[in-house]
Amino acid sequence: MRWLFNLSFRRKIPLWTSFLISLSIFVVGAALMTRAYEDMKRAVVISAGNLGHTLANTVAPALLHDDVWRAFEIVRSPIRGEPAQTPVQVDAVVVLARDHKVFVSSDPDTLPMLAEPPALGVDWVQLSTRLGAESNWSLVLEPEDSNYLYVVLPITDRDAQLGHLVLRYSKSVFHPWFIDSLWQGIEIGLLVLAVLIPINWYWGRRMATPLVDLAQRMGTILETEPAPLPPDLYPYQDELGQLFRAYDRMALALRDKAALENEVVKSERLAAIGQLTAGIAHEINNPLAGLITVVDTLKLQRDLDPRTLRNLELIDRGLMQIRDTVAALLVQTRIQARPLNQHDLDDIRTLIQTQVSKRRIRLEWSAAMPDELPVPASLVRQILINLLLNAVQAAAEDGQVGLWLGRKEGPEACLSIVVHNDGKLLSEEQFAHLFEPFATTRAGGHGLGLWVTYQIVTQLEGRISARNVDGQVEFVVNLPLGEALCNTASA
Repeated sequence: MRWLFNLSFRRKIPLWTSFLISLSIFVVGAALMTRAYEDMKRAVVISAGNLGHTLANTVAPALLHDDVWRAFEIVRSPIRGEPAQTPVQVDAVVVLARDHKVFVSSDPDTLPMLAEPPALGVDWVQLSTRLGAESNWSLVLEPEDSNYLYVVLPITDRDAQLGHLVLRYSKSVFHPWFIDSLWQGIEIGLLVLAVLIPINWYWGRRMATPLVDLAQRMGTILETEPAPLPPDLYPYQDELGQLFRAYDRMALALRDKAALENEVVKSERLAAIGQLTAGIAHEINNPLAGLITVVDTLKLQRDLDPRTLRNLELIDRGLMQIRDTVAALLVQTRIQARPLNQHDLDDIRTLIQTQVSKRRIRLEWSAAMPDELPVPASLVRQILINLLLNAVQAAAEDGQVGLWLGRKEGPEACLSIVVHNDGKLLSEEQFAHLFEPFATTRAGGHGLGLWVTYQIVTQLEGRISARNVDGQVEFVVNLPLGEALCNTASA
């Protein structure tokens, strides 16, 4: 039986409720059948009493004058020639003398005159015994294991007891009526079951399904972040509804706690990286200053050919970019640097061309650039180089990488940058940690390029986002060109 209690509530509740409904209908049906039988017997006793009083008063003179034939005619009068068809049809009528011997009967063959109770059978012995104790009262006797019901009335004349009138009714006549009533009760019970059982199964599963869902979620609460239950799963206000709402509050609290812990861990990691970055930046700035001085000195020489001078300018802008990028990673005040111009875009295209050619990438370049844009050239150069190199590395060989750069006019003037590639799409897990340090999207990556880009964009009060669109991975950067911030991250 233990397996029955181990069943799921989705089956246990409907099964137990169906069993209880069936048991209740059976008990009620049995009680009604018993009551119907008692009512039927009561109707027989009432009918027998009416008939018996009439016969007792009529047969009394014949018994008093010992007129057997007259008495026989009287007791035969209620007996019909055809078999009894109703419960109230008497089976036999017997007149007993004061000594309980048969004076006359409606069936002399089976109940002969002057026969004593032992000769008539066990029923008559029990009847004789009861008559000895209750001879002055009407008596209803239903012997055990007997097929007959007996109704006995005293026969008196002027308060003198002359004998007893016995009316015998066959129980077999009760059976068809009782069986018919029983079948009617069974049909009604089956009809009730046909209505209640489906309703019971529906409501049982309706109540148990949320409990099963809750149990499954509770079983995985230590492994995964708990998700709230669907609001329409159980929209009622009873104890189950209160339980589910308490679970939702707990799930929300655990999610907030996990998010807070993640933020704390992230803050600790960023603080550690900031300290490391500050130390590295300090060590970089010293030789960097020397290199910048050397380049400036070389540029002052008058005998330089144009190609060497152009290369020195490219090196100078690269060194300035390194200096400004290091300064941005130190989270200092906003960098005051020269504005972005077309030369910077030409430098970037030149710097990435080697990687593009090596991987046979098709480079789509669309840059609507005015003479200058009021954004720090060095930092924007670093953003573009990081995003383009990442795109080239992510794209498949013979793939495609594209850049769109332009100015968005309006109340929120922005420099908009869109870099896309046709490489492998990003997963939800990668999106969740995309701009965190050491979170790389490709094998062999160190996971700092996008983090550095994010730090620079944040310091410039811009917005950066990534998305999968039309089978490509797209990074979008918006940088403010005025006082108003760029509140959108889409191109």
